[in-house]
Amino acid sequence: MIDETMEKDEVQFDEEHLRSLLQNSEMDIFREEYLALHPYDQAQFYEKVEPDIRQSIYQYLSPKEMAEVFEAIELDANEYKDFLEEMSPAYAAQMIAEMYTDDAVDILNELDKDQISHFLKIMDNESAQEIRELLYYEEYTAGSIMTTEYVGIPENSTVRSAMTILRNAAPDAETIYYLFVVDESNHLTGVMSLRDLIIAEEDTLIHDIMNERVVSVNVTDDQEDVAQIMKDYNFLAVPVINSKNEMLGIITVDDIIDVIDEEASEDYSKLAGVSDMDTFDTSPVVAARKRLPWLVVLLFLGMLTANLIHLFTGTLEKVALLAAFIPLIGGTSGNSGTQALAVSVRGIATGDVENTKKLKLLFRELITGIIMGLVCGTIALGIVYFWQHTFLLGILVGVAICCSIVVATLAGSFIPILMHRLNIDPAVASGPFITTLNDITSILIYLGIATAFINHLM
Repeated sequence: MIDETMEKDEVQFDEEHLRSLLQNSEMDIFREEYLALHPYDQAQFYEKVEPDIRQSIYQYLSPKEMAEVFEAIELDANEYKDFLEEMSPAYAAQMIAEMYTDDAVDILNELDKDQISHFLKIMDNESAQEIRELLYYEEYTAGSIMTTEYVGIPENSTVRSAMTILRNAAPDAETIYYLFVVDESNHLTGVMSLRDLIIAEEDTLIHDIMNERVVSVNVTDDQEDVAQIMKDYNFLAVPVINSKNEMLGIITVDDIIDVIDEEASEDYSKLAGVSDMDTFDTSPVVAARKRLPWLVVLLFLGMLTANLIHLFTGTLEKVALLAAFIPLIGGTSGNSGTQALAVSVRGIATGDVENTKKLKLLFRELITGIIMGLVCGTIALGIVYFWQHTFLLGILVGVAICCSIVVATLAGSFIPILMHRLNIDPAVASGPFITTLNDITSILIYLGIATAFINHLM
């Protein structure tokens, strides 16, 4: 497994050889060797070469062949624009039309409205109409990621006629492993696998062998919910219907992998206190604009923390050594809160935390916090005692750490659940936010206890 990981980033093709073929205008040899590569390798080579070399690729590959390359590429919005601008408008429009509809929509969604309108005008009417229908759906919904290239079988047809339909539709269908059965009004009535069709007798009616218990998603469902359904059922594809149970399209597993990756990156960026994840290619100004909102909010919360410490100036002046343990207690509580936050957000995202399990989760986190607090508090007590030879100070630090960990663990698990209950993305309860909030509570606990026992400490 380690060797496979190490070899993953190694070049799977002779890049310099392909370059030389293009530079020497060896079109036939280039086409033979380039088209024999896996689409991922084709895309990697296409992205690496310079614009002038890519111009040769556009001359040697048809729009349909170029469409397969683009379907394997994962680019930022600006990169899509740059590549499309290298092509002639007619070539780019035809290439987009040759792509699976959902992939074409993904690319067009990265462009300006004027560019979208221009490409739709110059491509063939049938492709343009299919793309317009998907562009209509709101982003991040099932409709925005579905494809209309699927195999639909009439329920009153025989296996023999269904095989004919399959043979005709297969070249354009994104997947043929699932066959979706519809009635005369295009209502989804059943589903069957390719295996079921192959082993059935030719004169058997599709209605008699199809599975009528179909798991489907509505065109307006959130893409994250669709991803969860496909994960739960281990589907390769799921049908998309409207409120009238009319078959509109399918969502395939490759699109769901992209959704999972996208949602994970989004949640990670929120947990890190970033409004939207930026890449290494993002300009410093754009990166700063994405990160600043949370930093400004946390700055004001930090001022609240500083004000709290100021309120306990009298206590700190009497026993200055107390200030040395503020970072320790704040950091420990912040770390425990972030751990609980990660567990809670993940449970909500995966659907493990259902309504009946939320109290169970909170109770478990409470017990976990108490155990961690007692262990960490006891360790802190021992360290402070042997360091400062003051048992009471050790007790104070140990109790403060114990209480802070318990409170932080509860906050880290409760706040995401509360936000989820209020239909707010739980990931918004970011790590920095929880850490700052726990800093405030830990300082109140620590300096509050110290103030109460200040006479004994002196």
